[in-house]
Amino acid sequence: MKLIKLCNIKDLEEGKIKSIDIENLHLIAILKDNKVYVFDGYCTHEDADLANGFLLEDVIICPLHLSQFNVYTGEVMNPPAEKPLKKYNSLVKDSEVYIEIDK
Repeated sequence: MKLIKLCNIKDLEEGKIKSIDIENLHLIAILKDNKVYVFDGYCTHEDADLANGFLLEDVIICPLHLSQFNVYTGEVMNPPAEKPLKKYNSLVKDSEVYIEIDK
């Protein structure tokens, strides 16, 4: 595993989806309850960009077909998506947000 710097914590707004492209990855980052959650940025149903979706309480909602994913785990909460979002472990150190990726 390798740690990569994603962004500064100040770049994230509580309860909002932030799109980040880094290391050939399209990700979304969400600051929720003072913790950062990072997932692949495309819906597992039809590759819609989840950065164009919205967050409703604890649910990420896809803008295309309204698939729903748990903001804490990435698990599917409502179809048509059937596969969960890939979640990345995140770490905040000195106001910088890092994620673990495979080398």
